[in-house]
Amino acid sequence: MSGNVSQSHAARDGLDTAWTGDNNEWWDWYLTLADNGGDQGPLTEVEEPDQLPEPSAAELDALLAEVYPVTAEQRESFARDGFVKLPAVLPPAAVSRLRRLLVEHLAAAGRDRPEGRFTSDELMWTHSAEIAAFVLSRRLGRIVADLLAVEDVRVYHDNVLAKEPACGRTPWHFDDHHFPIDSQAVATVWMPLQHTPREMGPLSFARGVDLHRLVDDVSFSTEDASYDRTVSRAFAEAGVSVEDGPFELGEISVHSSLCFHTAGPNRTTAPRMVLATTYFADGAAVVPSPTLVSGQWQQFLPGAQPGEVIDTPLNPVVS
Repeated sequence: MSGNVSQSHAARDGLDTAWTGDNNEWWDWYLTLADNGGDQGPLTEVEEPDQLPEPSAAELDALLAEVYPVTAEQRESFARDGFVKLPAVLPPAAVSRLRRLLVEHLAAAGRDRPEGRFTSDELMWTHSAEIAAFVLSRRLGRIVADLLAVEDVRVYHDNVLAKEPACGRTPWHFDDHHFPIDSQAVATVWMPLQHTPREMGPLSFARGVDLHRLVDDVSFSTEDASYDRTVSRAFAEAGVSVEDGPFELGEISVHSSLCFHTAGPNRTTAPRMVLATTYFADGAAVVPSPTLVSGQWQQFLPGAQPGEVIDTPLNPVVS
């Protein structure tokens, strides 16, 4: 179905052009498509998390090689709702290390981080073996493979997603509309790098893996927030349940590419930092015609052509 959904939207909504900017420019554009309402008042004072003593290299290697025990109930929840939140996937000390690495990466990359910005970078694992240890870990890859009920998964790409203070909402969307991967067996691990209360804009999920059918006829706009507003109204009228609770340190979520999700504004004085990494079932191909909302997909699937099975050095098997 991935690809089928994207292709029908592309033909109908004028998305069948390539993105020509970089990935952070893509986010700058994409967040303009969110309905942010009026003045939301002053920011809540929040301190950035303290740096914790980090695990040794041997301790970290052992942790990241260890399989997280996904339960039958969690698999059923993921299959039904399109997402699941998993507690204590990483200990606080490991999360603290990863946050430090990503902060240092953004600084070394010269990323401007003004108030209100959605700061992003990707393919960090190709520049840092320390970051690669997390992104390519058996611990994360096996979680996704177990939830998708597949033998092996490959990496699509990693993302650091830093919602700076006063950054607005992320619009309602589902990733099948974005990823140029012709498979339903695609999921994203969303790992906050600090305790993330509602005021900081945690990821929120509409319960129901098939909810995209409810809004399949909604026209996607590349110019305004009409899609976001219409989807939000449709979910409210249908009584759709939304999970929008906080994330504890070390807790992650995994959401299917068919799961509708959004994220609130960061109304705190500290950045909301996240490592988001997408994985897909080994054997998946590129969709026949990637679209504007696929962003810099050629950067993430170098040399892979539309319709071809994905097997590139930047998409290794990790499970």
